[in-house]
Amino acid sequence: MAISTPIGDSLVKEPDLFNIAGVKMGGNICDLSSRHCKPCEGGTPPLAGEEIDRLLGALPGWELQDGSIVRRFEFRNFYRTMAFVNAVAWIAHMEDHHPDLEVSYGVCRVSYTTHAIGGLSENDFICAAKVGRLIQVEGNPRTKGG
Repeated sequence: MAISTPIGDSLVKEPDLFNIAGVKMGGNICDLSSRHCKPCEGGTPPLAGEEIDRLLGALPGWELQDGSIVRRFEFRNFYRTMAFVNAVAWIAHMEDHHPDLEVSYGVCRVSYTTHAIGGLSENDFICAAKVGRLIQVEGNPRTKGG
């Protein structure tokens, strides 16, 4: 169950760190957040531009930057930032697909690319969808991309 926390005139629903696997996404492309990563090895081609655009369209707040998909999340304190980082680590462990993270006091920047194939794979979009669902924002100007 998510906990609603007031921030100014808006509510931020804190992630339920004990029920991340139960997160559901609406009818977006193949319901990315409900899918699971598949092993990717050298020889598997990275996704092409049209497929990247199609999948990125299902991920609000995520951007394509230098061959990676990236999103910046902001929090009101260090504790909430680290709770989010730990939830992202849990997703990475469960999916065996790990992002690059940049963490500071109230900010976490999450970046996905599949190094084994030298580009983006469907796994990057699956994990990004799961991470994006950790934070549900209702009119909160402090959370970038959400």
